[in-house]
Amino acid sequence: MNAIKKFFTYGEEVPGYEVPVLNEREARAAAAILFVGAFLGLMNGVMLGTPVFSQYFVTFFAIDFTMRVVQPRYAPSLMLGRFFVQNQKPEYVGAAQKRFAWALGFVLAWPMFYYLVIDLQPNPLKVLVCLICMALLFFEAAFSICLGCKIFEWVKSKDPKYCPGGVCEMQIKEPVQRFSPVQTVILVVTVLVMGYGIFAYFTKLPDKTIFVKKMKTLMMSQEELDALKAERDAIKKAKEKAAVDAFFSDDDEEDE
Repeated sequence: MNAIKKFFTYGEEVPGYEVPVLNEREARAAAAILFVGAFLGLMNGVMLGTPVFSQYFVTFFAIDFTMRVVQPRYAPSLMLGRFFVQNQKPEYVGAAQKRFAWALGFVLAWPMFYYLVIDLQPNPLKVLVCLICMALLFFEAAFSICLGCKIFEWVKSKDPKYCPGGVCEMQIKEPVQRFSPVQTVILVVTVLVMGYGIFAYFTKLPDKTIFVKKMKTLMMSQEELDALKAERDAIKKAKEKAAVDAFFSDDDEEDE
C-alpha cells in the first residue's frame, strides 16, 4: 500500500520546503536533451526530406511527457538529465507548477504523435506546433524560463511557491541584474542586427539555400503543394520533350 501511495505522490518531500518539489537542474538538462532531438528531427526533415527521425522522436516525446504528468520520477528524459547533473547541488522548484507546464507539453505531444506518426500529413500548423515545442524547450534549457509555470502563476488564485530562478519570491532586482544606459543601447542594437540578419536570410536570399527552400515548402498548404508539384511536372515534361525534339533534330541533320 505504501509503495502504491509513494508511486502516486507527485514530487519529492524535502526538509525545509513547504510543498513537494522537483530538481530544476535535471529538468533543464532534460529540456536540452529533448531540444537536441527535436532540432535533429527538424533538420532531417528539412535537409533530407525524411520524417523517420521525427517520428521516433515524437513517439519518445509523447511517452516522456505522459510519464512527467503521471510520475516524473520515471520519465526517461528526466532520468537522463539526472545522470548528467547528479554531482551538482539540486535547485528545488515547486512540483505543482512544473506538472502544469508539462501538462501543456502533453497536450501538444499527442496530436503531434497522431499527425506525424499515425497519419503523416505535414502542413504549416503542424510545423508551427513543433516550433512552439522547440521554443519552450529552448527557453527552459538556456534561460531557466518555464513559460508554463508563468501561465500557472496567472491562473492560480494563490501564488505558487519555489518557481524556477526564484521569480515568484523576487521583488527587487540586484544591481548586477540591471542595465546601464550603455548596456541598454548595446542590447537594442544587438537585437536589431540579429533580427535583420534573420529577416535578410529568408528574404534577400530567395531559394538559394536548401534550408530556405524546405522551410517554404513546409509552410505551404496542400493546394499550394499540389500546384507546385504540377508546375514541376510540367517543367520536367517540357525538358523531356525538348530533349526528344533535339534528338530527332540531330538525326534529321545527319540524314541530310
